[in-house]
Amino acid sequence: MSAGPTPKAQGQFTIRLARPSDSPSVVRVIKAVYDEYGFTWDAEEYHADLYDLQGHYLDHGCPFFVAELSSDELVATAALEIFPKLPGEVGQLVMHGGRVRIGGADCSMERLYVDPQTRRLGIGRALTQKLIDAARERDLHSMEIWSDKRFDKAHALYKSFGARVVGDRICDDPDQSPEWGLLLEIL
Repeated sequence: MSAGPTPKAQGQFTIRLARPSDSPSVVRVIKAVYDEYGFTWDAEEYHADLYDLQGHYLDHGCPFFVAELSSDELVATAALEIFPKLPGEVGQLVMHGGRVRIGGADCSMERLYVDPQTRRLGIGRALTQKLIDAARERDLHSMEIWSDKRFDKAHALYKSFGARVVGDRICDDPDQSPEWGLLLEIL
């Protein structure tokens, strides 16, 4: 059994659209982060989307990107969920579908995770830019980002792209994790 990815020099990764066959590697990457933070893994409900990328993302026109090292080893993930504009003023917290959401958003950043052994190579930044570019290509305007409050480095990354914290909520994950809600206006 492999111990996981070996850190590589910056620039030795590529980003591409996920294929349905990537699900096991996507699960491995995201589960590594969950294990790192001691989060509960819930394959049946909260993480079910990762086991069916085609049905949850690709069939709905929502791009799911992966980053690979030059060795073709998948080391990071990110998805753009696209939906009708949420009710409310842009940046205002609203209840929608029984959850706290960010009003005016028409897309969201989902499942941005980088394998712990390959951080600090610019992969998270490149994936964030890829999601922003994908949103622009689709003429989307406001991206909501919900992120566990412990992910300080991720929040700094999102803010470097212009995202701003607009509120917080308790996630519907098995751990009831507190999250920051950030809004990134796509210009």
